[in-house]
Amino acid sequence: MAGTPEIVLPCLDEADALPSVLRALPAGWPVLVVDNGSTDGTAAVAAAHGARVVVEPRRGYGAAVHAGLEAATGELVAVLDGDGSLDPAVLEPMADAVRSGRADMAVGRRVPDSPGVWPWHARAGNAVIAALLRRRGVPVHDIAAIRVARRQALLDLGITDRAFGYPLELLLRAGAAHWRLLELDVAYHRRAGGTSKVSGSVKGTLRAVRDMAGLLR
Repeated sequence: MAGTPEIVLPCLDEADALPSVLRALPAGWPVLVVDNGSTDGTAAVAAAHGARVVVEPRRGYGAAVHAGLEAATGELVAVLDGDGSLDPAVLEPMADAVRSGRADMAVGRRVPDSPGVWPWHARAGNAVIAALLRRRGVPVHDIAAIRVARRQALLDLGITDRAFGYPLELLLRAGAAHWRLLELDVAYHRRAGGTSKVSGSVKGTLRAVRDMAGLLR
């Protein structure tokens, strides 16, 4: 049976959020922070709090996650954003679902904990993409940046997107491979610091939807 998952945190300028994020992670789980070109000292903050740091100079969410998967050594990996918006308490039941064989991958479904946490433009874009996925037989209601799966299985999917389309391509390929997906609610908070690269602006949301829409053609 798989052991303790390794946590991969793709980060771009998350120095303000990282201390609280790292404190909230499950005790004893190794942590790998992928610094994706930060200019605010993210790597130094991560190292000072005991995380292993890998630098991925090529910008893009997918590039950072892929670098983290390649550098990780655990059989199971947990991936989530380093901004503090996703409650890491859900990682334990996610990992249990994969370890027990109930799921090939556990993913999060965001539940905002207060009004305004999830801007309308980001929520609307997410809902459209998720609906298109369900029409293709992929049973998800969110494209959240939190998941647990086996590291080698993720690499074997052959995901090529290195930008914001990575989470969608992952779900599409997992569906095509007939993976058993389990969606669990995850509390969605305001960021612990900084501004979201996706939901923080209409422009960011449109860029992410553009990257994802190309994969659904």
